[in-house]
Amino acid sequence: MAYSGPFQPGDRVQLTDAKRRHFTLNLVPGGKFHSHKGIVEHDQIIGMDEGSVVTSTMGSDFLLFRHLMVDHVLSMPRGAAVIYPKDTAQILVEGDIFPGARVLEAGAGSGALSMNLLRAVGEKGKVISYEIREDHLEYAQANVDEYFGGRPDTWDPRLGDLKDVTVDDLGGPVDRVILDMVEPWDCLPVVRDVLIPGGVFMTYVATVPQLMNIMEGIRELQCFTEPRAWESLVREWKVEGLATRPEHRMNAHTAFLVLARRLADGVTPPRPQRRARR
Repeated sequence: MAYSGPFQPGDRVQLTDAKRRHFTLNLVPGGKFHSHKGIVEHDQIIGMDEGSVVTSTMGSDFLLFRHLMVDHVLSMPRGAAVIYPKDTAQILVEGDIFPGARVLEAGAGSGALSMNLLRAVGEKGKVISYEIREDHLEYAQANVDEYFGGRPDTWDPRLGDLKDVTVDDLGGPVDRVILDMVEPWDCLPVVRDVLIPGGVFMTYVATVPQLMNIMEGIRELQCFTEPRAWESLVREWKVEGLATRPEHRMNAHTAFLVLARRLADGVTPPRPQRRARR
């Protein structure tokens, strides 16, 4: 799939009607898109620029854009719940996922985060994804392969338990570790052993008891910086003149994100100083 330029065969295209309903198709020469608003020939779309409008046989107009990754993530088949875009964005930026990075991911789920990590590490990076459930790994592989049009050379999906992994299994230490699992604290010794000094560790947990357990587990090991925890809330606004107001619905709590950095071997972290209670 091309990422820019005129539409080409193989592109995933999103059609939007006047009511902002979305329809997705993969362009095939000679293909046809059927809806209750008529037929659109794929050949009509091939060669057009993004942002164009195509008219169906019944006179309905559709706005044309390529499917963005966020569109793909929210519409793709899934076995496990995906990490939503608002949290993925935080992971990529706060986790400092850079081109050429070696990233270890556990809890591949349906492959949503894997796709974003692969884009971020680029052609010289590496993403190693562990998943303990075979059915979830199959979803992840299918979704990643479909989006990229084949298996990326920079991706190494594996069926297995991260608790059993050693640095030799990974071919050396990694720059970043991202966990999305029920009990990430059980894998902290592995994270300590495989992450380079200064490397970033992030985990994604949904509940308060999970948050408390992972925070205390990180502190007990005394090989990480003081962990930081937060959540992100996203609310859209309806802007229509004097009727401008926040939308009634919002993307509120999905999970907590926790971040810490690996200390050099043998270093004891300074004890955090907190204000005394009055």
